[in-house]
Amino acid sequence: MALTKNIKELLHAGTVIPAHPLALTDNLQLDEERQRRLTRYYVQSGAGGIAIGVHTTQFEIRDPAFDLYEKVLDLAAQEIRSSDINKPFIKVAGICGATAQAVREAEIAKKHGYHLGLVSLGGLNDWSDESLIDHVKAVAQVIPVFGFYLQPAVGGRILSYNFWQHFAAIENVQAIKVASFNRYQTLDVMKAVSFSDRADDIAMYTGNDDNIVADLLTNYTFTVGGEVKTKYFVGGLLGHWAVWTQKAVQVLEEIKKCRTSGYHGAEALLEKGAIITDMNAAIFDPVNSFRGSIAGIHEVLRRQGLLETIVCLSPQEKLSPGQLAEIDRVCAAYPKMVDDAFVQAFLNGR
Repeated sequence: MALTKNIKELLHAGTVIPAHPLALTDNLQLDEERQRRLTRYYVQSGAGGIAIGVHTTQFEIRDPAFDLYEKVLDLAAQEIRSSDINKPFIKVAGICGATAQAVREAEIAKKHGYHLGLVSLGGLNDWSDESLIDHVKAVAQVIPVFGFYLQPAVGGRILSYNFWQHFAAIENVQAIKVASFNRYQTLDVMKAVSFSDRADDIAMYTGNDDNIVADLLTNYTFTVGGEVKTKYFVGGLLGHWAVWTQKAVQVLEEIKKCRTSGYHGAEALLEKGAIITDMNAAIFDPVNSFRGSIAGIHEVLRRQGLLETIVCLSPQEKLSPGQLAEIDRVCAAYPKMVDDAFVQAFLNGR
């Protein structure tokens, strides 16, 4: 399976890809109406894709007690097909687990028309680098791969420059999301891809929710075989972009204009970037090791009317003490960075 020309062009041009949450009722049943509505919100916000079945969707959807993985992929695909959208839209499916499970999920994603699989290596921390590379190769035989550097604080592990060299060499790796939340580790991936023979084939996406704007403004320049090569993040696949998505689309457009105009306006964008990081801290709860991150996303969407409740499949996923007040604070402090008016108009139009 290969990417179509228009999807590949959009992937490399760079776009906003929100990590899609899970809409539940208070009794932990899938709220299908609101789940579909969330997908439509992302489409109408101007996002260029969605990622579903990922951490923000809750890994517990794979638990046989809930069995929601294929269901949520199917619902999102249905809504995207029925949306009045006349441009390419990237569908990314989260893929995790040991190889047999990952390949099975890749086949489900392919069945429902997903373009890429975001391969999480979380939970495989005792595997050797060689085993991880073989694992990704097996998935890449089924679906184009969106690589994923997951930060150790939420279940990932440190992956070496040597690992990313071998990763970038895998045919059908089409993009990499770097969510290491660490500048040194981010540099390792950028350098490994830049020195790869496939450097031009791999689109780089930030997943560093703590550093979104600076990531998107930064050039990574290396001398490769006597030739100067530059690589940069073209877009983002982010949990943070699951909320205030219409504003995220505007910010990415501002960044693209800044990059093509000799970095005119970069100072103002970096100031905006600090604001976005402050807002992200309120919803992602880093002070409590990110324990409230999914509930924080849900709380913003609940306030806007897109979700009914902030309940999650795991009882451990809930707001931390003081997190509600932090969300209050950032929403009041940065009214120009929230898209409440857009969401209200969207809901009124249904």
